[in-house]
Amino acid sequence: MVFTPPSWVPPLPIDPPDNMTIGQFMRDESCGRYPLAKTQNPFTCGLTGKTYTAAEAFERCDNIAKALAKIMGWEPNVDSPWDKVISVFSFNTIDYLSVLHSVHQLSGIATPANVAYSASELEHQLKSSGAKVLFTCLPVLEIALQAAKGAGIPEDKVFIMELPHHAKHPNFKTVDDLVEMGRSAPSLEPLKWAPGQGARQPAFLCYSSGTSGLPKAVMISHRNVIANVLQSSTYEGVARKRKGIETERLLGLLPLSHIYGLVVIGHIAVWRGDQIFVVPKFEFNEFLTVVEKYKLNTLHVVPPIIVRLLSGKDVAKKFDLSSVRMLYTGAAPTGKQTVEELLSIYPKWSVCQGYGMTESSTVVCSTSEDDIWQGTSGSLLPGVRAKVMDPDGNEITTYNTPGELYIQSPSVTLGYLNNEKATSETFVYDHDGRWLKTGDEVIVDKNDKGYEHFTVVDRLKELIKVKGHQVAPAELEAHLLAHPAVDDCAVISVPDERDGEAPKAFVVTPASMANRKDEDIRAEIIKHVQDHKAHYKWLKGGVEFIDAIPKSPSGKILRRLLRDREKEARRAKGAKL
Repeated sequence: MVFTPPSWVPPLPIDPPDNMTIGQFMRDESCGRYPLAKTQNPFTCGLTGKTYTAAEAFERCDNIAKALAKIMGWEPNVDSPWDKVISVFSFNTIDYLSVLHSVHQLSGIATPANVAYSASELEHQLKSSGAKVLFTCLPVLEIALQAAKGAGIPEDKVFIMELPHHAKHPNFKTVDDLVEMGRSAPSLEPLKWAPGQGARQPAFLCYSSGTSGLPKAVMISHRNVIANVLQSSTYEGVARKRKGIETERLLGLLPLSHIYGLVVIGHIAVWRGDQIFVVPKFEFNEFLTVVEKYKLNTLHVVPPIIVRLLSGKDVAKKFDLSSVRMLYTGAAPTGKQTVEELLSIYPKWSVCQGYGMTESSTVVCSTSEDDIWQGTSGSLLPGVRAKVMDPDGNEITTYNTPGELYIQSPSVTLGYLNNEKATSETFVYDHDGRWLKTGDEVIVDKNDKGYEHFTVVDRLKELIKVKGHQVAPAELEAHLLAHPAVDDCAVISVPDERDGEAPKAFVVTPASMANRKDEDIRAEIIKHVQDHKAHYKWLKGGVEFIDAIPKSPSGKILRRLLRDREKEARRAKGAKL
C-alpha cells in the first residue's frame, strides 16, 4: 500500500524549479514567496537586536560572493562546483545563510559543519568535501585552525563569523570585512545554468552519521531544498490561512548546520516572510528571555528542550510566554505523555512534531495545527509518497503494523558523496521508481477524522540521538578499539534525563589488564573519548565491563541483547527505562 497526503492537503502550487539556485528562489516572488515589500527582517540577533532587512541581507550576500571571487579567483561559470567549496563551522549568526548562499552565486557548494565537532572530526569533513575556505567564530577558532591546517586550508582563507559580545581578532578578516571588500569588487557574471542543473548540482554537503564509520556527506541539490520549502509552506499554509496568520516571530536556536535548522528555519520560515530571532546556543534563562522580550510565536525545538522546560517549570513560570501559540519539535520522537505534561502547564499551546532526515532534506511528514494527534509525527507533505516494508522486503498493506519506512519525494537527495555502496543501500529502485530507505520503523494508522498519521517507533539503523545530534555506535567502537584497555566493545543508547539519550559502552578488556582496577580503566576509556570526540559523543551512559560481546555467527553485534541486559539492570534498580 502506497501512502499519500490526506485529502485536505493541497497539491504543490508549482513544480519545484530546477534551473535556479536556492538563493535565487528565495528572492523570486514569482515562485510564490511572501512579498519582499511586506516581509519581516529575516534574521535578528536575539541577544543584541541587531538586524538586517531582507534587501540588506541580500546585498550582504552579494558582496560576500564578490569578495570570495576576488580572494579565491573563482568565477560563476568557470570550473567545477567541486573546485569552489566553502565550509561554515560556527554558532548561529544573522549572517549564516548569507554566507552559505554567497558561494552559490559562484556555482559553488557549501558544507555547514557541526560546531560541536572536535578538530579531527572537522578535518575529516573539510578533507572529504574538498573545502577551500572556512568560516568560523572566535569560541571555536582554535579547533577550526587545527582542522584547517590538517586539511591544507591556509589561515588567510579562514574568516570569522561575528558573534554578539565578542571582540574582533586582529589576524583574521570578518564577514563584515568581506562585505566591505565586495562593495568595491567587480560585479559577478550572471549564472548560465542549463535546464535541470539545479536538480543535479549539490547546494549543500550535510554530514549524516551512518551505522558505521565516520559521518557521510549527503549531496543536497538546490531543487531538493526548494521542493521542501514549497512542500512545507503549502502544508502549513492551510492552518495559517485559516487563522489569518501572515508572518510570525520564530526562535532561531537550533543549529543552522543541522538539516532541521538549515531548511526549516533558515529557508522555509524566511520564504514565507517570518522573522527569526537567532540565538547562538541554548542557555535556559537566555532562551526564556528571548521568547519573552521579542514575544515569539513559534518555538522550533528538540525533545531535550521540552524536558528542560518541564524540569525547570518553576523558573519558566517567571517569564511571560503568553505570545507563544505553537511549539514544534523534531529530530527525535516526543512521547504523548511528555506532550500532555507540557500542555498541562501551557494549555493554549499547539504542540506539533514532524519527521524527516538529512537524506530527505528535512520534512517528510508533519503535524498540522488543524489535525493534531499527539504522539505521532503527523501526515505526509504534498508531493510525498510512502510505503512500509517488512523485514523480508514485502510491502505491508494493513494499518498499525510496524515496518521500515520508504519514501519518494522531490526533496529526496542525490546520494552520498564518493560512497556508492552506501548510496545503493539507502536509495533503492523498484518498478515504481526510486525510494529512500529511511532505516526507521514506523506504524501508520488513521485518526478519528480518517486521516493517516505516521508514528516512528524505532530506529533500525541504531543511531543514538543526543540533543538532536546523531551518533553512530560503530564510529565510537572503532575509536574505543584503539585504546590498549579495550579488546572488544559495543556501544548502545541508554536513556538520559538531560539529553534524551546517551552512548554507553560495553567493554571486554584484555588479559593484560587483569591486575588493574576497573575504576581506573573506566576513567581512562571515558577520557580517551572526551579527548578526541565531540561532547555529545561522550560516554555519558557509562562503561560496563563484560566477558564477551554477543555476536551473530556472521560477527554482527547483537545490540538488542545488550539493550535487554541494560533494561533488566535498570528495572532492578528502579531506574528509568
